[in-house]
Amino acid sequence: MNRIELLAPAGDMERLQMAAAYGADAVYLAGNTFGMRSFAGNFSPEELKTAVALCRSRGVRVHVTCNTMPRNDETARLPQWLEYLEELGVDAVILADVGVLALAKRHAPHVQCHISTQASIVNYQSARAWHDLGASRVILARELSLDEIREIRAKTPPELEIEVFAHGAMCVSYSGRCLLSNYMTGRDSNRGACAQPCRYQYALMEEKRPGEYFPVYEENGETYIMNSRDMCMIDHVAELMEAGVDSLKLEGRAKSAYYAAIVTGAYRHAIDAAAAGAPLDPVWRDEVEHISHRHYSTGFFYGPPGQFTENARYVRDWQIVAKVTSCDGEGNAILTLNNKFSVGDELELVGPDVRPQALTVEALWDGDGLPLEEVRRPQMVFCMKLPCQVPPLSLLRRKADLSP
Repeated sequence: MNRIELLAPAGDMERLQMAAAYGADAVYLAGNTFGMRSFAGNFSPEELKTAVALCRSRGVRVHVTCNTMPRNDETARLPQWLEYLEELGVDAVILADVGVLALAKRHAPHVQCHISTQASIVNYQSARAWHDLGASRVILARELSLDEIREIRAKTPPELEIEVFAHGAMCVSYSGRCLLSNYMTGRDSNRGACAQPCRYQYALMEEKRPGEYFPVYEENGETYIMNSRDMCMIDHVAELMEAGVDSLKLEGRAKSAYYAAIVTGAYRHAIDAAAAGAPLDPVWRDEVEHISHRHYSTGFFYGPPGQFTENARYVRDWQIVAKVTSCDGEGNAILTLNNKFSVGDELELVGPDVRPQALTVEALWDGDGLPLEEVRRPQMVFCMKLPCQVPPLSLLRRKADLSP
């Protein structure tokens, strides 16, 4: 069966560290410009240099997004940026504009060119054309079925890699080509600044009756008429591999470090199980239910996913409370605090290749070894005994309804 890459989101250094620790083969990230997620933390030039060095030490590949549609003034700045990426030795640049591709071939000749999902590649002829222009990979549009992907694989050069999104948020518009945010808020959705107005609740107002609002209903009184569901293909990784997909991409550069850790770890186990021809252990399948998400679907892989019209709420049932910085063979751990908790609380421990396990907090100590009843100051360093030795960046979490 085709060996598949796990490509995880890295919105900032903390999220990159989590993705690498929890099993990513590659990460995708952005500099301060030219990327499609301007509200992720992103990386300054110096931070990017550090990020590449970290990934090199872990054997993780680095893909840098450059997939906005640049205007003239931005295009003039691109050569310098591309030359810097070449100097750093990043593995790939993700782009959507044919002019950016031409510049990348000239100014970063040793960096692979991956064609973004923003290019809306939905047929084999388009994929072939990008390959003829020098692309080594195409990231297919989310709107394709698995059968269409199989046909694209069969009718494109075998050296052209195929990447698909397998988990995360889906845009209500075709491959993200939406102008609602531009029109309503002045934030350009195709230049990394979408305000997600498709998630708003709308009402109808007649022009001669200002101030009189009439609810907009579909079936059964629902009012969220453009509310796309999240994609989740963790149960179908083997089918993606069988279809000839080379890279499985997780959406979420603007999401939390906790999200980056848990979703990466879950899909790491799913890929490894599929490669071994084994079923996925249900404990890892259940992990994708522990992250913030909208109601899941299988995207367009098996037909249109439909909208979820009851509400626009995220499902948020778990909260990270602390992160492990070190832990000895007897489970004596040093941690940093994210959210307060107390002696006697029921928590859950999870980490890189660590099966989730419940625990009761029996004792806490500060950095000087003095006992504590509660830890409550964000980022404070404290100590506690864990049930077993775990690696750094393991997490303590608790069940909590955080849905807005």
